[in-house]
Amino acid sequence: MYGQSTVGQKVPSEQFYISVQGSSSLFFEKGGIWGEMTRRYWNINLEEMMEAGVHFGHGTRKWNPKMAPYISAKRKGIHITNLTRTARFLSEACDLVFDAGSRGKQFLIVGTKNKAADSVAWAAIRARCHYVNKKWLGGMLTNWSTTETRLHKFRDLRMEQKTGRLNRLPKRDAAMLKRQLSRLQTYLGGIKYMTGLPDIVIIIDQHEEYTALRECITLGIPTICLIDTNCDPDLADISIPANDDAISSIRLILNKLVFAICEGRSSYIRNP
Repeated sequence: MYGQSTVGQKVPSEQFYISVQGSSSLFFEKGGIWGEMTRRYWNINLEEMMEAGVHFGHGTRKWNPKMAPYISAKRKGIHITNLTRTARFLSEACDLVFDAGSRGKQFLIVGTKNKAADSVAWAAIRARCHYVNKKWLGGMLTNWSTTETRLHKFRDLRMEQKTGRLNRLPKRDAAMLKRQLSRLQTYLGGIKYMTGLPDIVIIIDQHEEYTALRECITLGIPTICLIDTNCDPDLADISIPANDDAISSIRLILNKLVFAICEGRSSYIRNP
């Protein structure tokens, strides 16, 4: 089995790469363009993606016709995603986050459904990114001033807890503030160090995180979105067609992106 590269040469599928080193394209910034993005080789393995179930889509009755170019077959009432297209867009996404990381840009990873929550938190911590994995609060980005106020309150309460000031308050007041702190930790814990809007947002499951995606579109924040066969591929700047229900599929896609971010950050540290 062979995959097709951008220059028409055939390469073994177990070493599938979508672009040739040295080629370049433009990449995005809020409200404009960062500049030229050099394409690099990423270890995107088609067999590995099949083992992770990346190719399994939704039932044929639950699909978006716009996803037709990304579907290769139907099997037992389920759409099968074309993994060569997945590899192509995943490679483009890796190129984008590498270059963004090498320029010190900030990332936000969003994935709040149960199957994605743990993987999102792990990936974000590993790559030193911000994340939301419990619930997206409406207006978290578009109403940033309110979010910032909540973050200041969150930091103040954490400091009071660390210094023991909460324990010196009357029991009723202390209990109320501890409940407030617990709630803020649940919903804002992944963005507690975020001081401004992110430069790139990575979204797991377009349907589940539609509000977050719309906020990014409104603000002009570039988005990378994992989309299944029931999604609209035109909404995000880079849409990666893949199974958004399997933990193994989500984890594989995040692993590739996290590796690219870490490599970019290493380049930024070496060449500030």
